[in-house]
Amino acid sequence: MLMESPPVGFDALNLIDPICRAVQSEKYTHPTPIQSQAIPHLLQGRDLLGCAQTGTGKTAAFALPVLHLLAEKQPASGAKGPRALVLTPTRELALQISDSFRTYGRHLNLKQTLVFGGVSPKPQINALRRGVDILVATPGRLLDLYQQRCLRLDNIEVLVLDEADRMLDMGFLPDIKKIYAMTPNNRQ
Repeated sequence: MLMESPPVGFDALNLIDPICRAVQSEKYTHPTPIQSQAIPHLLQGRDLLGCAQTGTGKTAAFALPVLHLLAEKQPASGAKGPRALVLTPTRELALQISDSFRTYGRHLNLKQTLVFGGVSPKPQINALRRGVDILVATPGRLLDLYQQRCLRLDNIEVLVLDEADRMLDMGFLPDIKKIYAMTPNNRQ
């Protein structure tokens, strides 16, 4: 007879204390299946393709390990530009992801910003100039800012393609290929 193992709490995932505190303050007690499977894999620095239904905690499944990895590792001396890039197809999703990073990373000294089209780029450019560790972006605005030399991608340590299938359906494959080529080969 197979017995179901007891649910594993977030503390068993070996995330750093500031992230655990943020997760606890959100009243999360146990990771979802996508989180319990993805987080340990990502913390080992491995690449991952994850698929799960909407509402299963996919954003936390990548945001928590990204925050952990960046907080644990100092940026290279003199490095400029973001260390993590999350590409997403729409402004609405970019806003949700940015909110999640802010929530889970509230006890960390990591800066994040958001760039997307349909609004003036000036505040986004100013935020990039102030420095950023985590950049959440839509492909079009990201390429626009890169071409204007407002942004560097040569220090990206982690690249996340959120809703990659949707980006492909929306015709972003050429943009994704360009962005992928702008990031270092050794990024996760």
